[in-house]
Amino acid sequence: MHADPESPPSREEAQLLPDEWLKVKTVATNGNLSPGVYYPTVTKRFVDDKHPVPSPTELLPNRLHRHGITRRTRRRAILKNGECNILKSRISQRRLRFLQDMFTTLVDAQWRWTLLVFTLSFILSWLGFALIWWLIAFTHGDLETDHLPPMQESSNWNPCVLNIYDFTSCFLFSIETQHTIGYGARTTTEECPEAIFIMCLQSIVGVMIQAFMVGIVFAKMTRPKHRTQTLLFSKHAVICQRDGELCLMFRVGDLRKSHIIGASVRAQLIRSRTTKEGETLSHYQTELQLNADGCDGNLFFIWPITMVHRINAESPFYGVSAADVLQEKFEIVVILEGTIESTGQTTQARSSYTSSEIMWGHRFVPLVTYNRERQGYEVDYSKFEETTQVDTPLCSAKELDDFYGSQADRRSIESTEHGQQAVFLKMPERKKPEATAEQKDGDFTVTL
Repeated sequence: MHADPESPPSREEAQLLPDEWLKVKTVATNGNLSPGVYYPTVTKRFVDDKHPVPSPTELLPNRLHRHGITRRTRRRAILKNGECNILKSRISQRRLRFLQDMFTTLVDAQWRWTLLVFTLSFILSWLGFALIWWLIAFTHGDLETDHLPPMQESSNWNPCVLNIYDFTSCFLFSIETQHTIGYGARTTTEECPEAIFIMCLQSIVGVMIQAFMVGIVFAKMTRPKHRTQTLLFSKHAVICQRDGELCLMFRVGDLRKSHIIGASVRAQLIRSRTTKEGETLSHYQTELQLNADGCDGNLFFIWPITMVHRINAESPFYGVSAADVLQEKFEIVVILEGTIESTGQTTQARSSYTSSEIMWGHRFVPLVTYNRERQGYEVDYSKFEETTQVDTPLCSAKELDDFYGSQADRRSIESTEHGQQAVFLKMPERKKPEATAEQKDGDFTVTL
C-alpha cells in the first residue's frame, strides 16, 4: 500500500530528495503523463535558507541510487575479462584423467609449466639414450683401458661406437644422433647390431618428441583465446526506450583491422528460480533475444555495434522495474562468437553484467563519424564507454504496457527547450466527416 503523500514520513522523505528524483503521478484530467518519468524542475528547493538540496549528480554519480535502497551484488560466474570463475574440487582420478589428455593439458597449462615440460622432454631423452649407449659400450668392452680410442689401433679393437671414452662421450653422441647433427667424430660401426637398432630408435623418438613439443608451443601461441584481447565489451549495460519500448543494450567492438567473419552475439540471464514443486534452481539460465539494427543472425562486424534486447512480454525482465534492478541478484552473460579472418579459427569472447552494472536511464553516445580529410569512417574508441542520461520510465515494461494499453504507436519522450520533459501520446487521427453537396435553385447547400 502506498503511503499518503501528505503524511509526515512522506514529507520528510520529500525534503531529502530533490525534485529530479520525484515521480509524477498520473492525474485523471491529464492522460499525457507517463508513470515513472522524471520531470525536473527549474527551481531548487532548500532544506533551510542557506543549504540547497544537491542535485542527483552531486549526491551520487549513479542515477540509479534511491533513498533507502541499497544494491545487492551477485557473485560472478564470468569475470569481466571472460574468464570463468569456476573452481572444481573433489574430482576422482584427476591426475590420471588429465595425463590421458596430455596435449590439451599442456596447451591449457601456464607457460612456465609448458616450457618446463618442453625442456625436460629433451634433456631426459638425451640422458636416457646416453645411458643406453654407455651400457652398450660397457657390455661390449669398449670402456676398458686397452680398448679406449688411443689403444684401439694397436690392439686391433673394433668398438660399437667410435671415439667413446666415458658417459660424457655417450651423452654427446646421444645429442648428435637425436638431432642428426653429425659432427663426424663419433659414428656407429657394423660391430654391434644393437647399436644400429638404438640409433634408428632414437632418431624416430627424437622426431616424435620434437613434433609433439613444437605442436604444443604453436597451438599455445596461436590459440583463438588471444584474439579476444582485442574484442571489447562495454563495462556497463544501459536500459532506455527505443521505438517506444524499454530496451537493455550493451556495446561490442573490435580493435583489429582484420574482421570477425560470421560474428554472432548471444546473451544468457543467470538467476535463481523456484519451480512449482518448490525446488530452487540457484543458477537457472534463460536465453535473451538480441538484435542489432534489425539483424537477428550474423552481424556485419566492421565497427562497434550496440546489441539490443527488447523488454517485451517474452523477456524475463518484463516485470522488472528500476527499483527491482537494485534489489534483484542476477548476471547477464554475453558471448561473441565468430571466425578469425586471418587464421580461419573460431574464437569466443565473453563478458558479463551484474545488476550493479546496469545503468537505468542511459544511452550510448554515437562514436562513428565520417572523416573528410582521411576519406573514411572514423571510430572514436574514447567514446566506447560514454553514455548520456535520457528520460526513461522507472516502472517495469509490464506496468508501462498496462498504462499505455495496446496501441500500436504508444509513446515517445521529447525534451522542451527549457529543459523540462514532457510525454506525448500519439492519438489516432479522427475521421473526417463526409461532406455532401445539394443544389437548390442554382445555389449549393453543403451538408456536413
